Amino acid sequence: MKEQQKSQHIVIVGAGFGGIRAVRALREADVQITLIDKHNYHLFQPLLYQVSTATLSIDDIAYPVRAMIKSQKNVLFRMGEVTGIDLERKSVILDTDEIKYDYLVLATGGTTNYFGIKSVENYSFGMKTLDESVTIRNHILHQFELASYEKDKDKRRALLTFIIVGGGPTGVESAGALSELIYLVMAEEYHNLNFKEVRIVLVEASDKVLASMPEELREVTVETLIRKHVEVRLCVQVTEYDGERLTLKGGEIIPTHTVIWAAGVQAVPLLDKLNIKQDQARRAIVNEYLQLPDHQEVFVIGDSARFEHNGGPLPMIAPVAIQQADVAAKNIKKLIKGKVLEKFAYKDVGSMATIGRNAAVVHMGRIKLKGFFAWLIWSLVHILRLIDFRNRFVVFMKWVWEYVFYDRLVRIITRQ
Repeated sequence: MKEQQKSQHIVIVGAGFGGIRAVRALREADVQITLIDKHNYHLFQPLLYQVSTATLSIDDIAYPVRAMIKSQKNVLFRMGEVTGIDLERKSVILDTDEIKYDYLVLATGGTTNYFGIKSVENYSFGMKTLDESVTIRNHILHQFELASYEKDKDKRRALLTFIIVGGGPTGVESAGALSELIYLVMAEEYHNLNFKEVRIVLVEASDKVLASMPEELREVTVETLIRKHVEVRLCVQVTEYDGERLTLKGGEIIPTHTVIWAAGVQAVPLLDKLNIKQDQARRAIVNEYLQLPDHQEVFVIGDSARFEHNGGPLPMIAPVAIQQADVAAKNIKKLIKGKVLEKFAYKDVGSMATIGRNAAVVHMGRIKLKGFFAWLIWSLVHILRLIDFRNRFVVFMKWVWEYVFYDRLVRIITRQ
């Protein structure tokens, strides 16, 4: 009797947009999958800023991985920290174990890029994880509690000065949401504070915010932020921050206890250990099939991969990870069957950003929208991208509550 061929073992590292999509794309394949992540949840990162500004709770934008894969019988989840990968032995090394693979998909995502400014890394707030976003929320709320009884005017103004560094979607959306939290919600509750002392500053090193947007939408974004009491500082670089004073290039110093760093993203440090070619953002340089050139059983996708498109690398955003996951899964199945691989070709789905209530910008192909209708489209897209119906319903109801009653429900200072 002929011995049945053993199923190929695929290890997928990372349960973000790319990792989860790859798992689902392999649902019908005759393979065994091990999905590894250091957390037991999938995180919807585009709405992290709404946790940090007290609109949403952590369980509104996170969903248990095991609940997501429970109906898929060919996949097992392993919660653990990947400490290394032996490409020659085809082995993923965890903090407690070692897992062999036939094919490997690295979808490890990105982390905050501080561009080598150690003082900023030590004292500012990143916003790439749930813990970081909750820490920011606690900190912002605590600053108002401290300021409400601070007698010294200079100290009070420093407590009420909030700097957001980075003019991309995360920085713009954070600035808009923070402004509405402060001026629409907290101004009604802190009667002994003069809200003219509050200062929100968006700092961007280049000469534009939302660089991928058309110029007219960038101008609308800046105008909207200014109406929301946000100072927009372009062509300004941060050089140092000690937790109390932010230093800008040229010598200007801004006293503040709150610097939110949204200025850059890079691949996670795990890739540094693999002895592979990387770019300045530490991303692995992949071929046209999303493979490591010297290890064609290894696919790298999403924020971990540098893929050239129209003369430059693709942005580190969810649509890229999702599209790459589909192609990586197809190519693994083709490799198993000995078929010709499919080249990856990115389909640009456009870009969008919300600046707050009734205000957003959307650019999709020839379509350029601003204002209320753009805000509706942004809201609908983000609701539909959430993983679970419960999350969609809860987020939708919280947004409705905030819109109608000008209130934020998640303003509890927790021990973090």
